Amino acid sequence: MPTILMILGWRLFFYANEGREPIHVHCQKGDMECKYWLKSDTFEIEEAFAFNMSARDHREIRKIIFEHFEYIEEQWAEFQRRQQP
Repeated sequence: MPTILMILGWRLFFYANEGREPIHVHCQKGDMECKYWLKSDTFEIEEAFAFNMSARDHREIRKIIFEHFEYIEEQWAEFQRRQQP
């Protein structure tokens, strides 16, 4: 599970064993955790799940993801290339 970004206490990362799921990022800070799908064609994100997060936490991580949207896409592509046999 490579970490791609650490910012404001949030760790953004990918899991290596999720098969062929579309682009998404996992986020963790303390005992909070969430997962967001990234929609490259429309520059949107969709929350897949969230655990133990306040409304403020949701706003904060969404802002981080949007501010680093292209970087996350690039890291996803590189990660997927490295996973190929």
